Amino acid sequence: MSELKTIGDTILSAADTDLLRENANLNGESFSGKMSKFGSEYSKWYAREYVMPRELVDAIDGGYVYVHDLDQYALGTTNCVFIPFDQLLANGFNTGNGSVRTPNSIMSAMALVAIIFQSQQNSQYGGVSGNKIDWDLAPYVRKSFAKHFRKGQHYFGEQTHVEESELYLDNVDLSDMFPSSYGYARRETEAETHQAAESLIHNLNTMSSRAGGQIPFTSLNYGMCTSTEGRLVSFALLEAAINGLGAGETPIFPQQIFQCKRGVNQAPGDPNYDVFVKAVECSSKRMYPNFVNVDAPYNLQYYQAGDPNTIIATMGCRTRTIADRFGRNHQSGKGNLSFNTINLVRLGLEYGIASGKRAEPDLDGFKDALDRCLGVALRGLLHRFAIQAQQPAKASDFMMREGVWEGGKELAPDEKVGSVLKHGTLSIGFIGLAECMKALYGKHHGEDDFVYREAQRIITSMRVYCDRMSEHHNLNITLFATPAEGLSGKFTLLDQRDFGVIPEVNDREYYTNSFHIPVYYKLPAARKISLEAPFHNLCNAGAISYIELDGNARNNPDAFLKIVQYALHQNIGYFSINHPVDRCTECGYEGIIGSTCPSCGVPETDVPMSRIRRVTGYLTGSYTQRFNSAKQAEVRDRVRHTST
Repeated sequence: MSELKTIGDTILSAADTDLLRENANLNGESFSGKMSKFGSEYSKWYAREYVMPRELVDAIDGGYVYVHDLDQYALGTTNCVFIPFDQLLANGFNTGNGSVRTPNSIMSAMALVAIIFQSQQNSQYGGVSGNKIDWDLAPYVRKSFAKHFRKGQHYFGEQTHVEESELYLDNVDLSDMFPSSYGYARRETEAETHQAAESLIHNLNTMSSRAGGQIPFTSLNYGMCTSTEGRLVSFALLEAAINGLGAGETPIFPQQIFQCKRGVNQAPGDPNYDVFVKAVECSSKRMYPNFVNVDAPYNLQYYQAGDPNTIIATMGCRTRTIADRFGRNHQSGKGNLSFNTINLVRLGLEYGIASGKRAEPDLDGFKDALDRCLGVALRGLLHRFAIQAQQPAKASDFMMREGVWEGGKELAPDEKVGSVLKHGTLSIGFIGLAECMKALYGKHHGEDDFVYREAQRIITSMRVYCDRMSEHHNLNITLFATPAEGLSGKFTLLDQRDFGVIPEVNDREYYTNSFHIPVYYKLPAARKISLEAPFHNLCNAGAISYIELDGNARNNPDAFLKIVQYALHQNIGYFSINHPVDRCTECGYEGIIGSTCPSCGVPETDVPMSRIRRVTGYLTGSYTQRFNSAKQAEVRDRVRHTST
């Protein structure tokens, strides 16, 4: 019990600020944040002492494996999900406190999207995403148009009967026969859709979930719907993001993700090329949308023209769940269940040359150790899955009862959920490939071609293991390029404890994100993209690559567009461009801000500057206040990539 008291005292005194900043989008120093942390830390302690396999606890303490969202382990909570908004909006739903009818306008539909996001967030611990929100909301744009058209007929005396099936925005016959009613309805529908999108973004940045501790981790994928109604949804979301929140600041949520497909939106003449250009403009100002690549072969294999649910989508963080060995090779209605991450750097330190104990790396020893870590990580996932599978449907009430997780509707409240959860993914992640290669060979995979091939060999062996175990256990076991926000710095401290501080391996406060070339290593943007692209094919649970753009991205949208298209051409699966999004809270100036606002001259010591930065794929604001120390160090070390 003394250990629990120490945990409580640490939280109350805020003596360990990194403990309160594990989640950069949660104010851990607020009352609700501290209350959440109390429950979280006790739940972690209980899981370690009474629930988890001892070998997994030992691997955590030894710095070999990290269990993400450990506080949810004993509860059997699941991670993330892609929500079937089309079904929930078409059929109506019940939040548990009351039922909601099918919306009859785009304004109502977008309001319900926010409510669905909030309700689902309380059933799980990870992100929530709409995988094709343009397709899902297009019918409600049409409903609004029909409503406005009928009103226009009454106003303008054009009351000739028109069938409901004829009331859509690009019906040229309506424009010719009822010009006044059609023009009025078109203008009103466009205005309502833009207002609805603005309202949705404001809601998703202000409404709370998880006992008030944070706003929902939301993502919206779009860009492929070519109907006039679907295009209007996409444009409205982009315009709302560009316009920003009440004072013009960058919205943190939802993370917007543009689905890129040749023949649809990638070249002049494509029906949605103008939407893509608008997405690039928005990203150059707000750092999103990110860009997901439908044409990458490992995504394209699942795509079926005419079925928007087979379009690849992702969470803001990078989670990918489209493949399913049980045949549900589509996006909505499932997600990731849990993931464990392996510390590749420690294995490199144990079997490489960095420690000075050997002149050549012990590759056999490294392979055996990696196999052991993979086994421990997997057995931990399987143990956790067994707990998740035994939960009754009523434990994740909204998710199962309303069919957010596909098949949940058919379960009785006390029925176990394992039969439907099997469609989700169990993922093994990794961190610090760059530092691992430094420890093994003295160079990382961005510095040497031989080392690069060896790095690919290591990650390939991990993917082969996951595929083999998927067959053996008949589950979706996948390889994940771990986002390192909460984990950033944890492994480093343990490795410094056991190996000392070794230059260029563990001498920074953080390890490099997954397979990325280190943020502090200078190389052209195209080179970084080409080096990281092949790893996306190996990481079937999800990966993201990004570059740091030099200069002010807002001033060069053409270069921005070319970089995005080059990344897509290299078959990167999920891509974004980082650049400073700073805002003076005194005068509203946005751009690159140092210690003093270049517009009004106010120093940051007098007025705090808002600085938006990317953490894992998601954004976070005011990073100097919310990032843990390791993540702050990583942001400081980021170098700008030149375009040549």
